[in-house]
Amino acid sequence: MEIHIDHHQGVCVLRPAGKITLGDGDQELGEAVRTQLAQGDRKILIDFSKVSYLDSSGIGELVGCFTSIRNRQGELKLCGMNSRTFDLMKMTSLHSVFDVKETEAEALAAFA
Repeated sequence: MEIHIDHHQGVCVLRPAGKITLGDGDQELGEAVRTQLAQGDRKILIDFSKVSYLDSSGIGELVGCFTSIRNRQGELKLCGMNSRTFDLMKMTSLHSVFDVKETEAEALAAFA
C-alpha cells in the first residue's frame, strides 16, 4: 500500500491506495498518522477513495489513529469510502464515532 500526503487549508490529507488489511497496509496507515502528529498536524483527513479493501485489522488501526489524534487534541475525518467499506463501518457502529463525509471537499469544509 502507498500513502500520498498533501496539505490543504491547514488539513493534512492522507490518501492511502490499495488494501488496508492485517500485515498489508494497516501498520503503514498508523505510522503515517503518528508521523504527521509528530510533525504538528492536528487536523487529519484520510481519503479512502483509492482503498480497495479494508478488513477488521484496518478498522482496528483506524480506531488507534482516532485515539492518537484525540489524545493530542486533534480531529480526524474520513471521506471517499466505497459502499463495502462504509457498510463495514456501519456493521461495527463506527460510522457514529468517525466523522465520515462523501467527498474530500465536504470533509475539508467540515474542519472549518
